[in-house]
Amino acid sequence: QVQLVESGGGLVQPGGLLRLTCPASGSIFSTYARGWYRQAPGKQRELVARITSDGTNDNDSVKSRFTISRYNAKNTVFLQMISLKPEDTSVYYCYALIRDMSTTTSNYWGQGTQVTVSS
Repeated sequence: QVQLVESGGGLVQPGGLLRLTCPASGSIFSTYARGWYRQAPGKQRELVARITSDGTNDNDSVKSRFTISRYNAKNTVFLQMISLKPEDTSVYYCYALIRDMSTTTSNYWGQGTQVTVSS
C-alpha cells in the first residue's frame, strides 16, 4: 500500500502565502508523477499543478503564483502558494502516479487539506 499525507493548509488572508507538503510512503517501486488538485464546494476537482521527469504543468489560474516542486530522496512534493485569492479557497489533494512493489501502477490520493483565503 501507498500513503500520501498532506500538511500545511489553513486560514490565510488575501495576498498571503502557504506551503503545502505531501510525502509518499509505503510499497513504492517507482514514482512517475506527483501533483496537486483542488476541489471547491459544488465544483469538480481540478488540476492545480503536476510534476514529472519531463517538467511541470500548471492551471492557468495559478501561474506565477503557485510553484510545485519535489524532493525525490524523500518522495515529497510541495506546493508554494503566494498572493492567495479568495477564489483559491478549496480542499487541496495531493496526488501520485506510482508503481508499487507488485508492479501495479495506480493513482493515489491524499485525504485533502483545507485552504481558506478570507479576511
